[in-house]
This record gives sequence, C-alpha cells and structure tokens, in this order.
Amino acid sequence: MTLYGEKMLPQNALARFREENRGKRIVFTNGCFDILHRGHVELLVKAKSFGDMLVVGLNSDESVASLKGAGRPLVAEEDRSCVLAALEVVDFVVVFGEDTPLETIRMLEPDVLVKGAEYGSEAIVGAQFVEEHGGRVERVPMLKGFSTTALIEKMRR
Repeated sequence: MTLYGEKMLPQNALARFREENRGKRIVFTNGCFDILHRGHVELLVKAKSFGDMLVVGLNSDESVASLKGAGRPLVAEEDRSCVLAALEVVDFVVVFGEDTPLETIRMLEPDVLVKGAEYGSEAIVGAQFVEEHGGRVERVPMLKGFSTTALIEKMRR
C-alpha cells in the first residue's frame, strides 16, 4: 500500500463511491501530471471550487507512454498518484489505463467535469456524457508559461 492509500480509488469502486456520495457535488478532472507544476496546482484548486469533492483521474504509466511517446512518463504512476493525493485540494485519485478517461467518467458520473481552456468544448472527452446526465463542463484558463513539455525542454537544455 502506498502513502495516502485512503485517497486512492480503484476504478471498479467508482459506481459504489458515487452512490455513497449522492447529494455531494463531485468534480472530476484528469491528466498525466508527469511533473507537477504551478499550472497543475492552480487548475486543481479552481476545479475543487466547483464542488464538494475533487476526484483526479491519473493516466497510468502505459497510458502516458501511449499518449506522450518514448521516455514518458518521467515520474512513475505510483509516485505521481502519491504526490497528487498529498495535495489538500485533492480528495481522491483514480488511475486509469485507457488513453482517455471516458470509462472512468461513465463509472463516476461526476456533476462537474473540468479541463483546461486550451481544449475546445467538443474536444473534451466525456463532456457530452456529463451534460446528458445533468452535469456541467467547466473550462479553466491555463496559467501562461507553465507546461510539462516546456519544463522538460528547459531541463534538457
């Protein structure tokens, strides 16, 4: 068991978790969170402000490698999940192995789905499902000058 194990939600427990938390506004956001930086933290803080509980979907190591290519992630899944769980603003972390969090979103049925504003509404995975189930989608402006890719390039130089 990892540190902060009480904040780790297995995917197969999401439907039960949702039922146990009816009446609470559940917010969901997701990402790779390979190198946690200020832009991530500000997104998470804003996401939490939309509800009672913040559940963060974390791409598995295999999923990150598939999306980002060879050499990624730089930080292992267990370590990334532990760092996220240590943040006071994050209530729960769920790791998913697919390239998108659609199945996780379907199981959780969040009230609010949050993504960075760099994603157009039509490009936000799960947006249609959340809206069809009475929820809403929030697009949060990203903090300029903060990106994992830019940090990696800076370190390489």
